[in-house]
Amino acid sequence: MALMITDDCINCDVCEPECPNDAIYLGPEIYEIDPNKCTECVGHFDEPQCQQVCPVSCIPFNPDWRESKEQLLAKFEKLQADKS
Repeated sequence: MALMITDDCINCDVCEPECPNDAIYLGPEIYEIDPNKCTECVGHFDEPQCQQVCPVSCIPFNPDWRESKEQLLAKFEKLQADKS
C-alpha cells in the first residue's frame, strides 16, 4: 500500500527530498504523496524514508491503496524503466 500524509503535517520540508521516486510534492495546504509513484521505498531502501525523517509522524500507510510487496516491486521497476 502507498503512504499518505495526514493533516498533522507541519510543512517542514524534510520528507520531499528523501523520496527516491519523487512521489512527494507540496499540495495546496500540506505535502501530499502520489500513490502511483509511492513504492514505500521498495527497491531503494528497507524502510520508507519519509516515515524515518518525519518529525511529527504524520505519514501512515494509506488504507485505501493496498499493494503487496510484489506489486510495489513491479511499480518500482516500471518507474525505473520510465526514467530511462
